[in-house]
This record gives sequence, C-alpha cells and structure tokens, in this order.
Amino acid sequence: MATESSRYVKPQSVAEALTLIEKLFNQYRNAPLTGELLAYHQNLVQRLQTDIKAAAEREGDQKQLADLASLTDLMQRWTGLRLAGKPFPGKVRHFKLANQGPHFQRRVHKISGGHNHRASRH
Repeated sequence: MATESSRYVKPQSVAEALTLIEKLFNQYRNAPLTGELLAYHQNLVQRLQTDIKAAAEREGDQKQLADLASLTDLMQRWTGLRLAGKPFPGKVRHFKLANQGPHFQRRVHKISGGHNHRASRH
C-alpha cells in the first residue's frame, strides 16, 4: 500500500520541477474551468513563486530564473483569460507560449511550362 508521502512526485532539481509543471499545465490548459481546477492552478503558481524560485536563486542559474519568470507570467495570464471565458491560445513549450495556429499543407505541383518554378494548385 502506498503511503501518503510516496503519492506525490518530488522533483530533485529546479529544471525537473519546471518541466513537470509545464507538462501538468499543458494537460489541463483547455479543460473546463472549475473551482477545483482553479485552486490546483493557483497552488502550482504559488509553488513557482515561493519554493521553486528560492531553489533557483540558490542555484544561481540565470537561464532557470528567466524560464521560471516566463512560466509564472504565462500561468498567471491563463487565469485571467479563462476567467474571462476565453480559450488559451496555444501550448507551453520550453517555458514559452508556442502558438498553435492553423497549419496549412501545400501540395507542390510542377505546372507544365518552360520554367522550373513550382506552383501550388489549390
């Protein structure tokens, strides 16, 4: 039987903690907004601002501090967007917002003619 302390994942470094929070955030970013989800999100943001920030400052890595600030800001903006009823515009990748706009695929077709330019027919 699992004990209470073994139920939770305990990251060993700041980078591992940031990656874990990014992964968790990407899982629930488009989920329906409930009070429980909002409380969970606020807990993650608070962890970023207190425990993880203190550990990052102890390690003294400027890149980690910048990643931490970026992720914290992004997660705080998520709260405002979702409370306003708007969807979140993308996915978090490398602690930054990676917009996932529409992806258009072209089919390249070489039109017969005297030139070698390729054109796409739609």
